[in-house]
Amino acid sequence: MARILLVDDEPSILNVLSTLMKSEGHEPVAARSGEKAQEIFLSELFDLMISDIRMAAVDGLQLLKIAHRERPQMAVIMLTAYGSVETAVQAMKEGAFDYVTKPFKVDELLLTVQRALEFTRVRNENDDLRRQLDARYEFENIVAESPAMRRVCEIIGRVARTDTTVLVSGESGTGKELIAQAIHAHSARRGRKFLPINCAALPESLLESEMFGHVKGAFTGATATKEGLFEAASGGTIFLDEIGSMSASIQAKLLRVLQDRQVRKVGSNESTTVDVRVIAATNDRLEDMIENKSFREDLYYRLSVIPIEIAPLRKRREDIQPLVSHFIRSEIRDHSQLPTIDPIAEMALERYDWPGNVRELQNAVRHALAFANGGVIQLNDLPAKVISATSASRAGEATNNFDEMSGRSLRNFLRTKEREYLGQVLKNYDGDKEKAAKSLHISLATLYRKLAGEED
Repeated sequence: MARILLVDDEPSILNVLSTLMKSEGHEPVAARSGEKAQEIFLSELFDLMISDIRMAAVDGLQLLKIAHRERPQMAVIMLTAYGSVETAVQAMKEGAFDYVTKPFKVDELLLTVQRALEFTRVRNENDDLRRQLDARYEFENIVAESPAMRRVCEIIGRVARTDTTVLVSGESGTGKELIAQAIHAHSARRGRKFLPINCAALPESLLESEMFGHVKGAFTGATATKEGLFEAASGGTIFLDEIGSMSASIQAKLLRVLQDRQVRKVGSNESTTVDVRVIAATNDRLEDMIENKSFREDLYYRLSVIPIEIAPLRKRREDIQPLVSHFIRSEIRDHSQLPTIDPIAEMALERYDWPGNVRELQNAVRHALAFANGGVIQLNDLPAKVISATSASRAGEATNNFDEMSGRSLRNFLRTKEREYLGQVLKNYDGDKEKAAKSLHISLATLYRKLAGEED
């Protein structure tokens, strides 16, 4: 069903149009003048406007101009009894989707309405997709609650405006490619290609061909000349992931590319100039590889003009809950039905060390969403290793605190632990006692009483 604004100074035409639109399952709204129509569409949203051209005061073309400026997402069909080519061309120039002459044929009008609504739907979907893609690579949208990640975002903002080579380092799963994409998306090269290649995923001979290309007959199976990624990405950005896995010979060739800005295809004697920004990434300590002669020192300094180090998730636990919320929103399209997280499950997520970093956390969220019931993610919905680590942590805490708690009554022990738990829940909800009480399934008065240490 679509909302359609009908504009005509003839009541009989409005009645006919309203009846037709209702018969097709749409919601029509009638306006008997251009002024009234303008007032309506500036305060409400419509999918389509059908307007007569010849009206007093504000005519259809004037109304079309205003609609095109103020409500560009709304398609417009013009009605004209004068059907001249000049009027039709003028309406189309001003942004009308189409026009229909009066007296109109019902089938022709309904077909035009159907086409206009389909056009609007596709255009809006494309706009939404474009916004999603833009947002995906916005570095402002990288979850950055911790000081370490905020610093990374600051560096991205500064380095994106340059063509400087960048080296991103961090453990596997920390989001190095996302950082590279954000740099590219905010650079002057954002309209050109971003080509990633995993240097560890290909054998030496194939990696060289993929990066630099080859000529026909250069090796067995080279049946045609092939363009390499450096040529294909010319004007854009190439992302070299796991740079530490490159062989010595390819390191030497990459160094020449960075120095001379030229590539030579495998089997060719000619060089081609390329304009490419290089962003490299590694989860190895390249400094140690330089010491043991497995990575070239001169290449390292060519790559690490701007170094960006991403801390592992266990060292920036402030990012865990915001990342969880981000992944939940990404996985569930109907944001009005997002699940909540039980405080004990939240505590487990924060205490786990996440050796697989952000990638492992994302998989854990997907696991939890698959098993959650009743709109609440509970501890048992999390992956077994997260639950096990939490149980081990609790056991360790109990052992460490035994001497401190020994000699106290069970009631005092339980009340102490209860206050600790209440304090953690309040912290999770930024001190909001109403939200904390709701999550604990107790009344606000009961929460206040427990916090004050009163007996139940």
